[in-house]
Amino acid sequence: MNELRVTPGFVVPEGELSERFSRASGPGGQGVNTTSSRVELSFDVARSVAVPESLRPRLLARLDRRLAAGVLTVVAAEHREQLRNREAARQRLANVLSEAAAPPPRKRKPTKPTRGSKERRIAAKKRRSDIKRGRRARNDD
Repeated sequence: MNELRVTPGFVVPEGELSERFSRASGPGGQGVNTTSSRVELSFDVARSVAVPESLRPRLLARLDRRLAAGVLTVVAAEHREQLRNREAARQRLANVLSEAAAPPPRKRKPTKPTRGSKERRIAAKKRRSDIKRGRRARNDD
């Protein structure tokens, strides 16, 4: 478990990750009371030297709600073993960072409706109108 590869150009060294362990709730029987299998993995996005400077503003903007003083923390407690929770936390952190680092989607170029689609829309409106006209009560005087 050395470095955490987020993207090909963005790798977080082991030294910039901090782990905390605590007792997890959930399955585990009597062992749940004695083993610290829950993992909190933290990474300082705001002050890390591993984050490329061109990427830092995007990460900080997209992760704004998840950061506490510039630090991103993920928690894993779904497994009974600490090692599996450590791996799950690292994977989760890599996924969160890679999603936040992804470039924004390309802007959609607006287009006009085609003549055929306009004609189909008008024909459908006409059919619907005829159906409703047929439901009206007739005034036979």
